[in-house]
Amino acid sequence: MSELFTNIDWYDIWIATLDTLLMLGGSLFFTVLFGLPLGILLFLTGPRQMFQRNGLYAVLSLVVNALRSLPFIILLIVMIPVTKLITGTSLGVAGAIPPLVVGATPFFARLVETALREVDRGIIEATQSMGASTRQIITRALLPEARPGIIAAVTVIAITLVSYTAMAGVVGGGGLGDLAIRYGYQRFQTDVMIVTVVLLLILVQILQSVGDRLVVHYSRK
Repeated sequence: MSELFTNIDWYDIWIATLDTLLMLGGSLFFTVLFGLPLGILLFLTGPRQMFQRNGLYAVLSLVVNALRSLPFIILLIVMIPVTKLITGTSLGVAGAIPPLVVGATPFFARLVETALREVDRGIIEATQSMGASTRQIITRALLPEARPGIIAAVTVIAITLVSYTAMAGVVGGGGLGDLAIRYGYQRFQTDVMIVTVVLLLILVQILQSVGDRLVVHYSRK
C-alpha cells in the first residue's frame, strides 16, 4: 500500500479534509441564513402570491439570475478585494467562505422559492381565513409544509459547495481542492489526486445519504 501512495502525507490529507469541512460548514450556514429569507421574499412577491410586487420581484430575479449565471471561478477572482475587506485575507478557509456564500445563496434562494410554490394553496388560504398574520402563515404553514423540499435544497447546495470548495483551491482557498491542484496536478502526483477525489466522492455520498434520509423522515406518508 505504501508503494502505491509514495507521495501521500496523511497529515496533510487530514488538514486538507478538515479545511474542506470548515469551508463547507461555514459557507452552508451563511448560505441558508441569507438564502432562506431571500427565497421566501421571492415567493411572497412573485406572481399570484400574497404580496405580489412585480417591480421588486423583477429586481430580485435579475440579481439572483445574474449571480447564478456567473461562473464560480470568475466570482472567486472578482471577489478578492471584497473578500480581503471582509476577512482580511483572500487565502485559506476564511478567504474562501465569502465567495462560496455569494455563489451559492442565489441558487439556494431559487430552490427555496420552488419548494414553497409546491405548497398547496388551499393550506395558505385556510390559514389566512383563520386570521393568521403573515409571520404565522410563513412559520406555521409555508415552512412546515415545504420542509422536505427545503431539506432537499440544502442537500443540493451542500453538494454544490463541495465542488465549489475544490475550485477554491485554484486561488489558494485551501482544502482538498488546493491539495489536488498543488500536488496532484502541478507536481504530477497521481496518487494525491486519486486520494483527494475519493475523499470528495465519499463526502458527497454522505451528504446525499443524510439528506435523503431527512427528506423521507419529514415527508408525509
